[in-house]
Amino acid sequence: MRTLHYSLLGLLIAACQPGDSPAPAGPAAQGLEPQDEAFVEATAIEHVGDAPTPSPMTEPAPTRPLLEQELAYGEAQGQNLTGFLAMPEDALEPLPGLVVIHEWWGLNDNIKAMTRRLAAEGYVALAVDLYGGRVAEDISGAQALMAEIVSEPDIVRANLRQAYDYLDRYAFAPSVGSIGWCLGGGWSLQAALMLPDQLDAMVMYYGRVVTDEEILEPLGMPMLGHFGEQDASIPILEVQNFRNALVRQGKQAEIHIYSGADHAFANPSGGNYSPVAATESWERTIEFLNTHLTGSGPATPGL
Repeated sequence: MRTLHYSLLGLLIAACQPGDSPAPAGPAAQGLEPQDEAFVEATAIEHVGDAPTPSPMTEPAPTRPLLEQELAYGEAQGQNLTGFLAMPEDALEPLPGLVVIHEWWGLNDNIKAMTRRLAAEGYVALAVDLYGGRVAEDISGAQALMAEIVSEPDIVRANLRQAYDYLDRYAFAPSVGSIGWCLGGGWSLQAALMLPDQLDAMVMYYGRVVTDEEILEPLGMPMLGHFGEQDASIPILEVQNFRNALVRQGKQAEIHIYSGADHAFANPSGGNYSPVAATESWERTIEFLNTHLTGSGPATPGL
């Protein structure tokens, strides 16, 4: 058994230097397909009047001491992919890993706070950056950034693959899952489709779904999805079709629809925040991850 020491973060940072796993350079954005453009616009509409404004709920008191670090986990187009890593300070052996995927706002303080919360539950949590260091401050900025990566999905896939490789190769994670919200929720599912035999669990919050059973067929890991009943950008009919497709294929999937909740109901810095739905979904998430990544059983209380 390998033992983790306090210096692990420094070793991890040194382990992945530019050139380790270069991502293929994608083509310049050529505009969006009509369905993609409609999805980006629908997401923007869901955020009308919203802003990534920090609130006290974004930074709960830590339940255990953590190590955290900004670090390079890969390379894309000649530049480092720099994310945010957090893990328990008292870890004495390799821990399960989580690829944490941000909302359409980017890798901001809210996502770092969620990453800390996940790490405090006993995970090496790596929050990726799909925007290359950029963070949106308003809806128009977020819409432009989201459209950019929706038009270049292969670059995003290479980013997520390197995050998985980092946790697997350098953190020695015995199991790895993915979790994401909004934009990141859809990409958590895409990561599972890309790594159907590698990921051990997948969690998505109000992300874009897939209903084509042929595309979903390779999925082998347990899956958990959280969706808001009032979310117009991810229509409930599509969520139900997604759930039905997984059921028909005998997949191990839990899909929850929260009554009265809208898009981004779990974001405590957003205008659609629902304390009830956020708490219930968090407790389900931690119990799910504990069961499928650590085997340790029920969740600890959420916010």
